[in-house]
Amino acid sequence: MSRLSSFTSWMLLPALAICLEARADVSLNNMFGDHMVLQQGIANRVWGRAAPGEKVTVSIAGQSQATTAGDDGRWEVKLEPLTEYGGPHTLTIKGNNEVTFQDVLVGEVWICSGQSNMQWAVNQSNDPDIEKAAANFPAIRLISVPQVGTQEPQDNFKGTWQVCSPQTVGDFSAVGYFFGRQLHQTLGVPVGLIDNAWGGSAADAWVKREKLAAHPTLKAIHDRWTKLEGEKPNDGQMKGNQRPGNIHAGVLTPSIGYGIRGVIWYQGESNASRAHQYRTLFPFMIQSWRDEWNLADNKDFPFYWVQLADYMAEKPEPGDSAWAELREAQTLTLDALPNTGQAVIIDIGEGKDIHPKNKQDVAKRLARWALAETYKQPGIACKSPRYAGMTREGAKVVLSFNEVAGGWRPFDVAEPRGFTIAGADGKFVTARAAVRKDGTIEVWSDGVTEPVAVRYAWADNPACNMYSGAGLPLTPFRTDDFPGVTVGKE
Repeated sequence: MSRLSSFTSWMLLPALAICLEARADVSLNNMFGDHMVLQQGIANRVWGRAAPGEKVTVSIAGQSQATTAGDDGRWEVKLEPLTEYGGPHTLTIKGNNEVTFQDVLVGEVWICSGQSNMQWAVNQSNDPDIEKAAANFPAIRLISVPQVGTQEPQDNFKGTWQVCSPQTVGDFSAVGYFFGRQLHQTLGVPVGLIDNAWGGSAADAWVKREKLAAHPTLKAIHDRWTKLEGEKPNDGQMKGNQRPGNIHAGVLTPSIGYGIRGVIWYQGESNASRAHQYRTLFPFMIQSWRDEWNLADNKDFPFYWVQLADYMAEKPEPGDSAWAELREAQTLTLDALPNTGQAVIIDIGEGKDIHPKNKQDVAKRLARWALAETYKQPGIACKSPRYAGMTREGAKVVLSFNEVAGGWRPFDVAEPRGFTIAGADGKFVTARAAVRKDGTIEVWSDGVTEPVAVRYAWADNPACNMYSGAGLPLTPFRTDDFPGVTVGKE
């Protein structure tokens, strides 16, 4: 037994040495790899693991940054801003071993996030055959983060950067790709797109659980789930896309801190039944992301989202709508936070399909925001008209608006459609409307002699037709603050 023990120990020594050496090897988060895009003009973070106390040096484009791994083996450096677009560059990381990444470009990096309408792939959009055939854009790079639902913050994920081509683009986010393609073609710079969308996800799942628990009103979300967890729900709920913090820990955390220009977001369907709560939850989520990314030179990075499309059956009579209230919550976020934008698509949904296939126009309206507001491209309109105020003139209400670039252009017919009007009883009826020479819109109904409120496109799937001369649809709105159907459903 003694000889066997000695022999076994001797045989284990090489394996132990290899194990120790492997533990000492420098490794990186999978956000870093061949074909990656580094954000131009900011101090990009590079991070990973090594042996405790191991010196690590990161080099690219003539600069080197050094650090020492901490007691937990974690290390991080910040690169000096790379100001010239293009490449390719080689990113080299040296410790006890050496790691190199080839074909690294410097460009514009955007996160493409939300639920299924952001996840919806090029293969599922309009004209996928010709879209893929034309996708020869080697300066556009794509990476997807897998859907992992957990309460345990993940350090890494399984994914690699891919060069955009007819072979790689089909399964990528359609809105993300069409958005990135528009930026690339307009600006002439490399574009990196990070797709981390998860179909059916609630916004609650994209926020750190502890932050919800500490919020005075959003704590209700945390408390409801704490009760549910105590009742031992099924495994699908525990690992799913509704549980607070699940997607934040499993999908978002591995990429937090990577250099980005901004975020595009398409979500809200799963929160429509709690639309009133979304007024607080959505801006809280955006601010939380900004705080956690902690980009000193891009602190309030752009966050542009898609307002919910028209969906479900058209109803001839005015009524309440949770989807209309969710759209209102999205619009209110424009005023709650700086550097935000909303792509209104009340005109390009499909009543029969919650996943409209026209993702090209959705992406164009998002790209308008980025091109006009982030990149300051002249002559590009991005803001849909918004309600500004109202006055009473006898039995008529006169409405004023902002952002009516190029005047009004009612679609299909000359008369404005989509307006309803109500008296003090709060009962809305279909209204007539007309555009005045000064750009205001007068609204009336013979059945309402003393109007107090007007609504526009206030339905799941409204029949409405108002556009600015720039071709952007009027943002759905209401002038009243009557309690909605989602109030109290927190």
